[in-house]
Amino acid sequence: MRKLLVYLKDYRKETILAPLFKMLEATFELFVPLVMAAVIDQGIGSRNISYVLRMGGVLVMLGVIGLACSITAQYFSAKAAVGVSTKLKHALFAHIQGLSYTEIDTLGTATMITRMTSDVNQVQSGVNMVLRLFLRSPFIVFGAMVMAFTIDVKAAFIFVVTIPALSVVVFGIMMWTMPLFKKVQAGLDSVLGATRENLTGARVIRAFNKEQEEIEAFEQKNGALAHMQLFVGKISALTNPVTYIIINVATVVLLYTGAVRVNEGTITQGEVVALVNYMSQILIELVKLANLIITITKALACANRIQSVFEIESSMTWEQKLTESEESVNGDTEDEVVFDHVCLTYAGAGAESLTDLDFRVKKGQTVGIIGGTGSGKTSLINMIPRFYDATKGHVRIKGRDVREYGMEELREMIGIVPQKAVLFQGTIRENMQWGKRNATDAQIWQAIETAQAKEFVEQKDGQLDAAVAQSGRNLSGGQRQRLTIARALTGKPEILILDDSASALDYATDAALRQAIRDMEGDMTVFIVSQRASSIQYADQIIVLDDGEMADIGTHAELLERCEVYQEIYYSQYPKS
Repeated sequence: MRKLLVYLKDYRKETILAPLFKMLEATFELFVPLVMAAVIDQGIGSRNISYVLRMGGVLVMLGVIGLACSITAQYFSAKAAVGVSTKLKHALFAHIQGLSYTEIDTLGTATMITRMTSDVNQVQSGVNMVLRLFLRSPFIVFGAMVMAFTIDVKAAFIFVVTIPALSVVVFGIMMWTMPLFKKVQAGLDSVLGATRENLTGARVIRAFNKEQEEIEAFEQKNGALAHMQLFVGKISALTNPVTYIIINVATVVLLYTGAVRVNEGTITQGEVVALVNYMSQILIELVKLANLIITITKALACANRIQSVFEIESSMTWEQKLTESEESVNGDTEDEVVFDHVCLTYAGAGAESLTDLDFRVKKGQTVGIIGGTGSGKTSLINMIPRFYDATKGHVRIKGRDVREYGMEELREMIGIVPQKAVLFQGTIRENMQWGKRNATDAQIWQAIETAQAKEFVEQKDGQLDAAVAQSGRNLSGGQRQRLTIARALTGKPEILILDDSASALDYATDAALRQAIRDMEGDMTVFIVSQRASSIQYADQIIVLDDGEMADIGTHAELLERCEVYQEIYYSQYPKS
């Protein structure tokens, strides 16, 4: 939590002024019982109407000044809280963007969403309430006790006993509930994870008629969260009744003591009323303080969860941009991409996902990658742009290990089209400019034409300015795939990776796409991951994967002659005549 306080440094003025104006409000509030005592003793007691009116004016003045101070404090505290949460979200998002796929896989999407939304909002509420009440409420409590001593020492000792008893209740409940609130947030992670899975896989769930099972699973997780929230809520709810009991008992004792002291002539009736008012102020402020403690408890639990994300460091480090001499040395090699006895083991996995991959790809070659489901095709190509690091061996581009490149430099060399076609809300032009930030319309149209998307884009209202819904939901699967391919081609990368990105295209469009890519200017090195033998049979090299190992490498004719795994895949799609 302390490390998150750095986000308050730009709001030092607000963090000082908000409590200051609240203290001013509290100070004026502490004078109200004394004015009321004077009204009772000197105004009403002596039937002095003018004095009552004057003191009434003083009360109105105290109320107006207190209200102005309160509104000012609310403004500054809200400004600081919203500002902190904004900066925190920006910093958290940027930090998550800097994590490697390994850390993101370990954390999970659901918990990151929870921490960026619900947890940050709880911290915002905590900062707001602390600035408003953290100093005000204790000041009122102890100020009321001090003011009580100025009225009557014997009666004021009731306050000395009451305040510690209330503090024990409030802080005891806080210590009890703090770890429970952490469990509540973890339960929220679980519910959000289940919700995300159901929304993402809604079509699959319906296709297999699993709605009822998913509803039951969700209800179980949601019920567990509700049970935990109710349990914590019941404990927190004890705060108000217990504090009311203590305060009311103290008030009864105070009235009894005050009555005796008035009868003895030690204090006046107005002073008894003032003491009761001070006790009421203590009650109100301690209830506020109890609610503040609950809010702070939640905020601290959420802040610790946010801090735990900040403490996760990326397992990848990136070098600076290559010098001109290093670039010239790299350019001398004939091999564009080299896998040198590469192995890959995912974090927490019990066995290697890829084992001893060893091959070389020359500049301008087209490489096909084929294999059964789960054979490691995507894992292989993910190591080229360094989404994952090889656990053994080396992946080299232009003779240099990918670990020695700067991130921007490496990713600019590579255009990748992932398995799942993802487009972003905006226009077609804006989506294309992800491939190259300053791409001209001519460059975009050229990439769209190569990706076989020109025909349907021209038919759209606005063409390049046509709207794209979130995730491209207003486009068909084939249209989304062609636009994601066009996006990758916009930057004219030196290495193009197509990860089963033509699965929604018909055979004719797929063939036309591959021909258009081959006809592009420049010696682009192309990796094509596909389940279709037809998509990769004309590649210069075909890598056949089987259970994470390279079963063979060669041309279509060579593999068809000697590789059993390739034969099985090919003849399952093209039976022998």
